[in-house]
Amino acid sequence: MGIGKRLLRRSSAPVPAQPQLSGKAAFLSDTDIFQDLSSRELEDLERLTAMSTCRRGKVFYTPGETGEVLFILKRGRVNLYRINTDGKKLVTSTLSAGTVFGEMSLVAQGMHDTFAEAAEECTLCVMSRSDVEHLLLSKPRVALRFMEMIAARLKDVETRMETVAFKSVPTRIATFLLQLSENTNGKIEGVSHQDLADMVGTYRETVTRILNEFRSAGYIELGRLNVTILDRQAVQAIADE
Repeated sequence: MGIGKRLLRRSSAPVPAQPQLSGKAAFLSDTDIFQDLSSRELEDLERLTAMSTCRRGKVFYTPGETGEVLFILKRGRVNLYRINTDGKKLVTSTLSAGTVFGEMSLVAQGMHDTFAEAAEECTLCVMSRSDVEHLLLSKPRVALRFMEMIAARLKDVETRMETVAFKSVPTRIATFLLQLSENTNGKIEGVSHQDLADMVGTYRETVTRILNEFRSAGYIELGRLNVTILDRQAVQAIADE
């Protein structure tokens, strides 16, 4: 049984009303698709969501899941990936806090043949299909923001697939290093060489060799499960090749 089903089963009992907005409600108010809801509506939404923490490396959604659930990533990063017939793993999306994802045919939000894995320790909110359906039918602005989110997600996936298909391995690595460090002042934490290999569609040994070349050139600094970009302009030049 997947985490979505377990959480929804545990949260099926009525939850007593809270006297004030909790941390979960405050988080939901900061999530793009819910930003048009009032405080009262956020309180109601809070009671419909279950919350859980996943350790790094935990696969909490698999293609075998049959129930439709929606995940809201409160904290951490999540990798969505597929496995080909040869057993090779390819990361199709790396999601950050505030992202909404899951299996929800009503809004054309799918996880077809996709695994979801915590790239670092994560906190997730979960909603059932029936609750999401009611929310979308009663709140058109939320439905519109769902559509905008899905369109942006599809564009990101297309861009990632183009990078993997048409760029050289050093260019791919440079591109993903820049993306991962975009909001962290050049420091990427909790990402192993194998993680990068899964993202760019190559072997760990190849990633290690190229990262060592970048380090020797003075472009990056390497540590245990972390990379720091020292010369962003040089890394950007490689990504633009």
